This record gives sequence, C-alpha cells and structure tokens, in this order.
Amino acid sequence: MRVVITGATGNAGTSLLHQLTHDPAVEEIVGLARRRPQLDLPRTRWVEADITRDDLAAHFRGADCVVHLAWLIQPSRDRATTRAVNVEGSRRVFDAVAAAGVPSLVYASSVGAYSPGPKDRFVDESWPTDGVRSSFYSRDKADVERILDRFEADNPEVRTVRLRPGLIFKSDAASGIRRLFAGPFLPSVLIRRRLIPVVPAIDRLRFQAVHSLDIGEAYHQAIVRDVRGPFNVAAEPVLDSAELGRLLGARPIPVPAKALRAVAHASWKLRLQPSPPGWLDMALEVPLMDTTRARTELGWNPAHTAGGALLELLDGMRRGDGIDTPPLKPGGDGPLRLREMLTGIGGRSR
Repeated sequence: MRVVITGATGNAGTSLLHQLTHDPAVEEIVGLARRRPQLDLPRTRWVEADITRDDLAAHFRGADCVVHLAWLIQPSRDRATTRAVNVEGSRRVFDAVAAAGVPSLVYASSVGAYSPGPKDRFVDESWPTDGVRSSFYSRDKADVERILDRFEADNPEVRTVRLRPGLIFKSDAASGIRRLFAGPFLPSVLIRRRLIPVVPAIDRLRFQAVHSLDIGEAYHQAIVRDVRGPFNVAAEPVLDSAELGRLLGARPIPVPAKALRAVAHASWKLRLQPSPPGWLDMALEVPLMDTTRARTELGWNPAHTAGGALLELLDGMRRGDGIDTPPLKPGGDGPLRLREMLTGIGGRSR
C-alpha cells in the first residue's frame, strides 16, 4: 500500500506517520509539506509541495490513499492566505485525487465544522455542518465540507472518509500549539498545574479532546478499513470546569462568557496573542459529539483520556517539547521568542 499525506509535518500528521510506520502493509509513505523536515522515518519519503500552486496529481498517481491534513491556523490576521490554503487548497487536493485516479481519500474535518448544538447530550454525524460564523476556522471547515459533498457526488468510485476530531493534544506538539494559540508573551514558568489556582466556570464551556497518537490511529484505520463517510472522534471524559478543576487542582470560578470574550478580543487586537475571539465562540457553540460510529466501524478505542492528553500538553509546553519539523519545532524562536514577534503575532506565517 502507498499512502500520500498532505500536511504530514503537523500535529496529527506526525502521529499518523508514527502509526503507519508500524503497519507492514504500508510499503511507502509520501509526506507532502511546504518545508522539508529533518525527521527521518522508515519507508517515508518527503516531497516539498504547496497545495495552493503545485501539480498535486503528479505526486498522487499510484497512491492507494491520499490523506489530506494540510491546514493553516495562522496567520489569523491574513484571511486571504488562510482561505487560499484551507479552502481553495483543499479543493485543489480533491481535484487532484480525482485526476490521479486515487481510489481512497481521507480528509481531516473537525468538530469545528458543526453548527451550534447541545452541550447536555451527544450528537451523531448527521448534525448540520454549517459552522460557527464568527470563527474563520469553523467557516473554512464548513466550506470544505460542502466542497467534499460535491466531490463525493461527482466521484462515487472514490472511497471518501472525513474525520471530525475534537481538540488534538500531545506533548510533542506543545511548542507548535503554543505558537499557534498563546504567542510569545506567555512565560513558560507559569505553565504549571500548581500555578493555575482557578478555572473559568461557564455553562457552555464543555469540550472534547483526543490524544494525537489516538487520532493518528483513527486515520490509520480509516485508510485500511473499507469504510466511508464521516466519523466523530474524541476521547472521554468531556472537559468542563469541574473536570478541569479536578485535573489541575484548581477552583472553578463563575465568569461571564461576554467578559471572557472581551478579554480575548482585546488581547488579539492589541497583538498580545495570535488567536481571535472566534475560537472561544466555537468552543462555546459546537455540540458534544457521539463517537459510537468510530468505535464500532473503525474499531477505534483511544489509549489516552482527554484529561491525560491535556495534562501532557501543558507539561510539554512548560518544557518546550517538540519534533524536528517546521510546525512543531521545539522551544522558542530565539532570544525573547523574537521570531514569533516578527510574525506580527498572527500577522503572517512563520
């Protein structure tokens, strides 16, 4: 089996590579990335390619499956760039899959594609995927779902799978996640459980997470099993203020959602951190996902809890953990995290 992966150097991509290299049925893995990493893995060949402009069909020909993971979260202040990669780049990937005659396509959707929904019960994969409009990430995920709907209708011979995971955590992605969401001004010394005395208690702040290696295994199973359609993927338990308080030894303190959003908005506008407030809106609005289909049809059972994955991430942030790929490079970017600051804190890609 030959598998081609776009975005193979990121959080989920490196975990999928880890799982595939342990599967003897996978004879060759081709990792497509804009920037070639130093990472050396068995049966893995790296190819530099940009999904917005390069000839992708040439790289896809002869593949048994293409896994599309490439996605930009930053630069959050440059919507032309993020949309060109996320939406138009995805369209180009799907078109190239059809042109190259690849029999299987696996796409990385997200819980963020879902329309606002309940937090007191779980929804299955039939819940609408129109996104949360104040979040550019959610809008882009929803728009790509519509593109993929059309692709499936036009190419019924292609076995198409879309995974919709919750938040994806691992210690090896800690430096990359910190750069994407926290920025250079958060002191590492403060990222300690004992230094987090309180957590915000907001009714709808209930979310799901999954360890990156577990999501890598879900992608692995989507590649090798004869399945189609969407799959919700998340570990237990649901993370809310009570569970976060228990994990961190912190006290839940009621905080108005509007006040928290105002802080997020102000800090983004002042370029103190790179994440616009739409991320908070999405966390408060998307529904809780029922993962029955992933567990029964994919045979997927996570090895890590959601809380354990979160704690691993926090510990990794404190240590500056990472992997030798451009998105996940460990540690900071020079003295006083200067390289991060030079991006304009979400103003342009690194």
